[in-house]
Amino acid sequence: MMGGVTPTSRRPDRGAAGAGAGRLDCDVLVIGAGVVGLSTAYALTRRAPGTRVSVLEKEPGPARHQTGRNSGVIHSGIYYPPGSLKARFAVSGAAEMVKFCAEHGIPHEVTGKLIVATEHEELPRLHALIQRGRQHGIPVRELGPAQIAEHEPHVRGLAAIHVGTTGVCDFVAVARQLSQLAQDAGAEVRYGAAGRVTAVDRRPGRGVAVRTADGTVVRARALVNCAGLHSDSVARLAGDTPHARILPFRGEYAELVPEREHLVRGLVYPVPDPAFPFLGVHLTRGVHGGVHVGPNAVPALAREGYGWRVVRPAEAAGLLAHPGTWRIARRHWRYGAGEIRRSLSRPAFTAAVRRMLPEVTEADLRPAPAGVRAQAVLRDGTLVDDFLFAEGPHTVHVVNAPSPAATASLPIGREIARRVTDVLGDG
Repeated sequence: MMGGVTPTSRRPDRGAAGAGAGRLDCDVLVIGAGVVGLSTAYALTRRAPGTRVSVLEKEPGPARHQTGRNSGVIHSGIYYPPGSLKARFAVSGAAEMVKFCAEHGIPHEVTGKLIVATEHEELPRLHALIQRGRQHGIPVRELGPAQIAEHEPHVRGLAAIHVGTTGVCDFVAVARQLSQLAQDAGAEVRYGAAGRVTAVDRRPGRGVAVRTADGTVVRARALVNCAGLHSDSVARLAGDTPHARILPFRGEYAELVPEREHLVRGLVYPVPDPAFPFLGVHLTRGVHGGVHVGPNAVPALAREGYGWRVVRPAEAAGLLAHPGTWRIARRHWRYGAGEIRRSLSRPAFTAAVRRMLPEVTEADLRPAPAGVRAQAVLRDGTLVDDFLFAEGPHTVHVVNAPSPAATASLPIGREIARRVTDVLGDG
């Protein structure tokens, strides 16, 4: 989920915004053409046919950031606490995503996955996941070492669980299909300079005016902020103060060289550490072939910092000025140091993979494109682990949309559409 913003000014030029201020260009303006923003646009056209929807995206096409830079997994929802938005959206969203892909001819496969314990201290957490899966009504089955080998002959572990509803799909194709469906229903999508937001003006009783990089002013009754890595910046441009700040964490992937892809048949995950919202280094056979390995999670020095050399001083300074950044560093420095070590040391990364896949060597792994996760962090250093929305006059901000946002994008889009419809009603 990624939108466009250049935080240069909060207000469009008053002369431009004031001219014809009674004329609205659309009813709802969505910032961000990732899978969540496009799902929201699609849901709005279905919830209230005739609603005029415009989507702004600074990139030349959809799904260029978080949506298009992940492992493509349709998550089951097994990790998420009952009652959380993540659990609610993921459990229903997984089945709905499979149905959506089937209906529209989008590549997908329900493969199931293994969650593997490789250390004795992980066994209680593995058993807790079994109970959570059953609470959610997810088909789970406990496996011993011999049964692990039946599913994945080259994977080793003390115990595992098989989760039947996990799969893989092409989320970029999903985003493109949602864009097409929304446009078929009358929505407009603007890319590039026409979609890069430079200023937002919100006036009581008059909706929202947004200026884009090409000088256009777009006026709407309501604004939906699905800007992903820039969601907090967009909220501030609109005059709101989000409770959380986005800290970018880069997820670095490797992939198995073709002659070693036979080592992994499907999806294999470690037992996650509940103290962190990251799932650890896992093995993913993609829907188009190939086996991705990773990701790790290291702080990025830019919101779109896909490599160590990508540094934007102004963004880095803003991140370092946030008190939550330092509190995270103090609280989790050991974990962070390990992630950075695996990022900089190929032998260390390979050793992490060998915990589950002991036959792999450094020569079997080659670099793959990285992703950046938009992680919302509170001032006290708490990592926000659930979806987080904020609402203001004429605005709905999706401040945090963590994994499984892509999996759950269809129900999330409907939820955002419901919220913005309420905002329109209040307006």
